[in-house]
Amino acid sequence: MASSSSVSTVVVVGGGIFGVSTAVHLARRGIATTLVNDGPLAGGASGRSLAWLNSSRKRSPQYQQLRMVGIDRYRTLSAKYPDADWLRFDGGLTWDADDASNEIAAVFAHEQKLGYDALHLSASDIAAITPGIDASTVTPQGAIFNPGEGWVDLPSLIKILAAEFIQRGGALVTDAGRATVAVEGRRATGVTTTSGRRFDADAVLLATGGAVPGMVAETGQHIADGTPIALLVRTKPVYLPLKAVLNTPRVAIRPTPDGALALDSAWSEEEVLVKADGTFEIQDSTVQGLLDEASKILEGNPKLEFASYGVGPKPIPGDGEPVFGELKGIKGYYVAFSHSGATLGLIAGELLAGEIAYGTEHPLLACFRPDRFS
Repeated sequence: MASSSSVSTVVVVGGGIFGVSTAVHLARRGIATTLVNDGPLAGGASGRSLAWLNSSRKRSPQYQQLRMVGIDRYRTLSAKYPDADWLRFDGGLTWDADDASNEIAAVFAHEQKLGYDALHLSASDIAAITPGIDASTVTPQGAIFNPGEGWVDLPSLIKILAAEFIQRGGALVTDAGRATVAVEGRRATGVTTTSGRRFDADAVLLATGGAVPGMVAETGQHIADGTPIALLVRTKPVYLPLKAVLNTPRVAIRPTPDGALALDSAWSEEEVLVKADGTFEIQDSTVQGLLDEASKILEGNPKLEFASYGVGPKPIPGDGEPVFGELKGIKGYYVAFSHSGATLGLIAGELLAGEIAYGTEHPLLACFRPDRFS
């Protein structure tokens, strides 16, 4: 259905979930949209994300609300694809270390206050609630099970959204090289790429993950950046009874559509070596350590075999809160930069597409504007 948009052409830069989601929402509004990416779709952070759909633990009320609306959009998507193996709502289980940092009781009380669906379980309770866990590894303070949480395989979702985008007339340009947003007279006028191509537009969305702050800095504006280097290890298929996403002191685990597991942790991120040329080195001991930590907390302590890994920047703004919306003083130049790309992916694309199309700011994004750093 055609819209009464104030723009007729938009270029989206970035082939991750924020870029593809916004592009398809623009196409649904009848706006001529070109999606430009430096490599293949889902080749960045979206391709190496744990992709846990949640709003657990503590954060600002505004961020909590946005994440809950984000989960709601996945519920709608799940109803459309009820048999999808790439989108599951089988809950999330989390526990903390047995030391002074343990916040399980406080987190449970906080989630109850918010009305966030949560069960505080002892180790002996877990088997009856969610399968696949070696309960002997749960610390004495217990664990929290959140039945409404889930996970999504972002590359699978991006493939589906991209197919719809093309079907609706969107133009997809991959392997285009690095893109630069063209700004003339304090207005975004399009995008140029290192491959020599120019794409004119009335508005541009920059959704290039951890590269956003540096690219925005070229305009003289500042977005605080807390982006670390992340490591996601994938196992070979093991076909365990595990269904929930696990977030534990030494490893986070989620199932994958092919019966394997995806693993990450804070300590393994710290062991990634960044070389002088900007490439990364992963030690065998780090990978094996993740496999061993995962085996310890799974029922039967199965032998897990390494299949592959993904490594690179994990987009996190300096204050931990999302950054969505138009740059101050540069008409038509929008950005999307946030942690929790999976949870926020659908709702961020929907709201940003509306702002770009109609020029009206959405109140759900009011606290997350880029100009808060200036």
